Amino acid sequence: MSGGAIGVVMLAAMLALMALRVPIAAAMFIPGAAGYWAMTSDLALLNMLKGSAVARLTVYDLSVIPLFLLMGQFATQGGLSRALFDAAAAWVGHIRGGLAMAAILAATAFGAVCGSSVATSATIAQVAYPEMKAHGYAGRLSTGVLATGGSLGILIPPSVPLVVYAILTEQNIAKLFAAALVPGLIAAFGYLGVIAVYCRVRPGLAPPSAPLPWAQRWRALVHVWPIAGVFAVVFGGIYGGWFTPTEGASIGAFATLGVGIARRELGWRGLRRAFLGTAETSAMVFMIFLGADMMNTALALTQMPAELAAWVAALPVAPLVIVACVLAFYVALGSVMDELSMVLLTIPVLFPAVMGLELWGLGPQDKAIWFGILVLTVVQIGLVAPPVGLNVYVVNSVCQDVPMGETYRGVLPFIASDLARVTLLLFVPALSLGLVGWWF
Repeated sequence: MSGGAIGVVMLAAMLALMALRVPIAAAMFIPGAAGYWAMTSDLALLNMLKGSAVARLTVYDLSVIPLFLLMGQFATQGGLSRALFDAAAAWVGHIRGGLAMAAILAATAFGAVCGSSVATSATIAQVAYPEMKAHGYAGRLSTGVLATGGSLGILIPPSVPLVVYAILTEQNIAKLFAAALVPGLIAAFGYLGVIAVYCRVRPGLAPPSAPLPWAQRWRALVHVWPIAGVFAVVFGGIYGGWFTPTEGASIGAFATLGVGIARRELGWRGLRRAFLGTAETSAMVFMIFLGADMMNTALALTQMPAELAAWVAALPVAPLVIVACVLAFYVALGSVMDELSMVLLTIPVLFPAVMGLELWGLGPQDKAIWFGILVLTVVQIGLVAPPVGLNVYVVNSVCQDVPMGETYRGVLPFIASDLARVTLLLFVPALSLGLVGWWF
């Protein structure tokens, strides 16, 4: 059997295992190991396995992942999400759809200290949904907003998938964080615009509330200054070159811990849950790393990535059409895979093909950064798009009185905003690269 045929069989076996609900790490590892053995020998496979785990787990740059996860856990257990939502609701809650807007603003701010879409969705939903329900907001709007807003957790820096992309493509993590900032803010403001229009077209979905006194608004705003301080210290230090992303993540985790303790929200039980949650998520992430490493090593032996890159470069179509097809592929893949698995499995295969294209006259580094932001944006869409949408399931596990179908209807207007944003980022690379060029 040729290398290309073995590669096709491996991918088919992986999808079959995923359909059988085998954990994603095993679904990638088993076909990868079998394909590697078929192309080499049993001794070669054992030799590869002997060193692959050590080689992966001793990469210093990967230590940034558990540190940012720990930072997010401290923020969750320390009650920072409640302070963020209360402050946003105090200022915009009185306008029509204001509590939904407050949920988006809180998710944006919480994503800046979390880095996980699932954690952002679950945490903000627990805080915001009871308030929206109490004020008569429709379940469709409430859960749609919470699922979509939670997806900002992987777009607003820090972002675990973006860290993984940086490591796989050998790019600067700080530059990718800077490149993601403007697209992340565009996403947040786009969602606010969708809520404003949606609630005026369908006013029954979100009754207006009475405005709060100015003194109460300022008092609510005072409670969020520690979060702004943590963000300023961590990312100001990273962008200013005072410390590396790994050092910034450790400082951020320590500062968030201090804020939680100072607010008297983070006790021994919360600390235990934070460390346990970080350990569980980190273990899952690194198991997926090992499975993807096995699959990608075997695919490299089949020469499939190189052949794909050569085939794509020879296609008689415009390079932007190829990139658009790649992005559409990611949206479709999001219906069966989580965001981290998609990045780990596909980037080693697709990245060389895209880098071989002539795109807007961009140099290799700018092209890699621009493509990374595009990938992250469409992966974000996959988190809420039917028929799966991981964030939809997370939010519905919290808001159990809202049918799943209502939540999917609620996210559709926001997906339209996402598609418009992807088109904008595709045709205007300066939105992703402008801040990088100015700062660095």
